[in-house]
Amino acid sequence: MGLRYYSAMTQVIIVGFVCFLCPGMFNALNGTGGGGQLDTTAGNNANTALYSTFVVFGILGGAIVNLCGVRWTIFVSGFTYALYSGSYIYLNHTGNSAFTIAAGAILGIGAGILWAAQGMIMVSYPREEEKGRYIAVFWIIFNLGGMLGGILPFAINYKKDNGSLDDGVYIAFVVLECLGAFLGLALAPPAKVTRDDGSSVVLVKYTNLGTETMEILKLFINPLMLALLPMCFNSNFFYTYQFDNINGSIFNVRTRGFNNIFYWGAQMVGSYAISFLLDSPRFARKTRGYIAFAVVFVFFNAIWGGSLALNNKYPAPLPLEDRLDFKDSSRAGGAITLYVFCGIGDALYQSFAYWIIGALSNDNQLLARYIGFYKGMQSFGGAIAWQLAAKKVSHKNQLVANWVLFAISVPSMLYVVWSIKDHSEPIGPKDEGSEHYEEKGVEQAA
Repeated sequence: MGLRYYSAMTQVIIVGFVCFLCPGMFNALNGTGGGGQLDTTAGNNANTALYSTFVVFGILGGAIVNLCGVRWTIFVSGFTYALYSGSYIYLNHTGNSAFTIAAGAILGIGAGILWAAQGMIMVSYPREEEKGRYIAVFWIIFNLGGMLGGILPFAINYKKDNGSLDDGVYIAFVVLECLGAFLGLALAPPAKVTRDDGSSVVLVKYTNLGTETMEILKLFINPLMLALLPMCFNSNFFYTYQFDNINGSIFNVRTRGFNNIFYWGAQMVGSYAISFLLDSPRFARKTRGYIAFAVVFVFFNAIWGGSLALNNKYPAPLPLEDRLDFKDSSRAGGAITLYVFCGIGDALYQSFAYWIIGALSNDNQLLARYIGFYKGMQSFGGAIAWQLAAKKVSHKNQLVANWVLFAISVPSMLYVVWSIKDHSEPIGPKDEGSEHYEEKGVEQAA
């Protein structure tokens, strides 16, 4: 049977292509290191501004989406990505980073709202036994954008290397991101979306500003949300090291684009692979969580071990004329391989994080708030990481910070997995104005 427009899967595919064109292109640009500039200072400061506003609007994003709906919030938010990419054209011609930094701050507002809407669709629309697959479908489409976006700087800068991307690359990103914004209008209202079994994806059909304000405040005293804080904080912190200190510091500009093709392609592989575990009927949900945690734990320690070895070889940015090129496999092969494995690791981490959050509830409004909290705290970590890079903290110290933060997140991740039960179906109405019904998917601590 073909896909229905109002089916949950169709809506996840549509939001996947929105993110293919908007955040996907942003990732392709950001993945080149410093927004594609030889001097990464402007890009690092812009990312600090971006993630600083993202902290606030990530947390508020769930409430904004619940009040305003998914279509118009995604439509408006999509244009903030185009503004950010376009700001680098101005930077190329003037050398003045003020507009780029301001555009980063505006993008943080739009991104916080867009990702809250995306996350709500991705983790609340599917049935419980399908959440891993839906996350993988979204992640594959989304990262196809980063993968194809990596082709642009690779192709346009293939025969020249002035250290920074040309205007044509940025213009292409702006056009694609505008298309993504308009695609947001193709999403159906959640009230009309149904799953394949005929059930509606909407469990609660009313809300108001007072309710949303109270429910957001409750997130900061929710034991499970507090336990997720280290995982959230760390989940974008490592991007700075991977994009700036690996890809942006030791490779020439065309190889940075080449690497991103495989980095984002590897994300697709990682998300697809872990989806089989996360939805496996062979194991109880908590058991699946423990196994997925073990996979992430082993993979990330291996990545940071490899990064330490690479850092010992290249402790500081290489001079432009000495940077690694993909054609010189004897010099570049190992570093490119590590960068690709970083992409797989990120997909494993993000898929696992979204799956954990999706296992806490099936209420679309509650999950919008949970996702907003996750993205807000994630951006808090990202803002700090990008500022560390802007302040020229040594690569090794940034690496150590990443490894320590991952170690700190381990016990709390295990606690949340331990709290998960096999089902999160609603079991009856609660007071109107609170979380509306009880869940049996988490331990009483929730």
